[in-house]
Amino acid sequence: MKNIKLYDKVFRMSLPEEEIINRVKVVAEQINEEYKGRRPLFLSVLNGAFMFTSDLMKEINIECEISFVKLASYQGTMSTGKVHEVIGINEDLSGRDIIIVEDIVESGKTIMQMMDSLSNRQPASIKVCTLFFKPSKLEEKINVDYAAIVIPDDFIVGYGLDYNQLGRNLRDIYTITDEAE
Repeated sequence: MKNIKLYDKVFRMSLPEEEIINRVKVVAEQINEEYKGRRPLFLSVLNGAFMFTSDLMKEINIECEISFVKLASYQGTMSTGKVHEVIGINEDLSGRDIIIVEDIVESGKTIMQMMDSLSNRQPASIKVCTLFFKPSKLEEKINVDYAAIVIPDDFIVGYGLDYNQLGRNLRDIYTITDEAE
């Protein structure tokens, strides 16, 4: 397996792009089936979910809309525990089916804050779709409706996920191996 270095950290390739794409297709099939005859609004959480959202939307074959929200809660390899909304939502959400598209769900704090904010706008439903899910880290009582890949509690980069803004462009997923070099 190939290793890469980003700043002071070493990562090993742990999940090839082909496997990621296959799991994205499975999630898209589930959404296509569940939302037949409806028009959901996908809310993609930037920056991390941009690659996942792009590949997911290529497989969605129902009428839908998409918008983007930017939230931040990470610094380095650790979540700060504080979520800052950077770019908000301008759409009228009342009576709409909302699917939040996230890169990774760990503690659930980001999703919980977003769901609380969205519920004030009277949507018909809110579901969570994530590329990666770490159930062992979950601190909030939330439902992850569509999880493409369940992973252990490792720090990962690639396919939109970053380490201090580096690594988002990597096609594969890399797992941290050393804390410093």
